[in-house]
Amino acid sequence: MQTLLNRVQAAHTLLCVGLDPVGDDAQVARRLAEVIDQTSEYAAAFKPNLAFFLSRENGVQLLRETVQRVPDGIPVILDGKFGDIANTADHYARFAYDIIGADGVTVNPYMGDDAIVPFARPGKLVFALAKTSNKPTHSLQDVALTRGGSLADCAARVARQLDEQHGGIGLVVGATNPEAVARLRALCPDQWFLVPGVGAQGGDLAATLRAGLRPDGTGLLINTSRALWQATDTAAAARELVEQMNQLRPVVV
Repeated sequence: MQTLLNRVQAAHTLLCVGLDPVGDDAQVARRLAEVIDQTSEYAAAFKPNLAFFLSRENGVQLLRETVQRVPDGIPVILDGKFGDIANTADHYARFAYDIIGADGVTVNPYMGDDAIVPFARPGKLVFALAKTSNKPTHSLQDVALTRGGSLADCAARVARQLDEQHGGIGLVVGATNPEAVARLRALCPDQWFLVPGVGAQGGDLAATLRAGLRPDGTGLLINTSRALWQATDTAAAARELVEQMNQLRPVVV
């Protein structure tokens, strides 16, 4: 996580630029290059969504080229929400790190340690799903446990324990529920949160920052995808988002 912290402090930003490419292949390749080039100055990290690449015939190659275009020093988090037994998870980790060249991943911790530990290589980032930004009719994450708390709370505690053992493990916590952000921050005071849901999903940026920031003004990666992809002036949109965040947090210079 030190690389991420270095980038956040050097660029004075918490912005994670989500890359969810839509359109025909030629348009997508051109737009990906534009978004990366125009937002690199403001990005704490980039987060390509694996599904949006795998749905294309040339998706793996396009994903590799996209990761290679990101400037050195800016982490790339491959959003694959991987979640399988250890042997299979190891192969997913090889794909994400050795084939694609990502610096981190998102994982689904439903299978416990097996789904997380294979990705926890030295120098890599792992964000385990805890409380996501969607609002399903039937939410497993909100199921109450007999020992107290919810399944999301349990996932957060497991991730915290594994972070203490392996390092580099944070949580995915959606901005659509600031109360959950605050609760999980209390459970995990030191870990980084990758936060989707600001923008098209209606997450409250100010409430999320109040609920989830660490005392030093870091600890959150605020992901934005569609608002930047669809922006006429992508650089200006990214700069505006960063300025909004920095007005709401202490910036360590």
